[in-house]
Amino acid sequence: MDRRSMLAGLCGVAMVMPNMAMAAIRTPAQLGEAFAATLSAHDMDGFAALFADDYVNHQVSAAAPAPPRGAAHKQLTVDFFAARLNGLPDLKVAIERMVATDDQVAASFIYEGTQQGVLLGVPPTGKHLRFTSCDIFRIADGKIAEHWGMGDIAGQLAQMKG
Repeated sequence: MDRRSMLAGLCGVAMVMPNMAMAAIRTPAQLGEAFAATLSAHDMDGFAALFADDYVNHQVSAAAPAPPRGAAHKQLTVDFFAARLNGLPDLKVAIERMVATDDQVAASFIYEGTQQGVLLGVPPTGKHLRFTSCDIFRIADGKIAEHWGMGDIAGQLAQMKG
């Protein structure tokens, strides 16, 4: 088959299956990368789409007890990161380290941005912040199904107030 025929055939397949890339199941490593990429691009719709509808966030505290399983966890996570983007409108997220298995990914993320809005209740300071989080995601059907992790909230507050 010549190159022109092969390209025409591939174009025909693409027309029949236009959303093939979107329908593809993502690997744990791809989801870890997409977590950082969608936040860096400030793509909250893309970010929300990474999470399963019955997603559970196990990262809770005494001050913030766990909501009921499902959509509440997903929406609270999306809202948390939307607020982070409001506070740090130039936020970029990078992966420092990542390890993936068949159904889990663990990553250390580095967040950097300038605090130009309210963040964690602190009014804008104009300060450049750099902080990390360590997160473990369980993946099911190409989506983030569960999360365990720790973010450096104390470090963020110290940088804003210091």
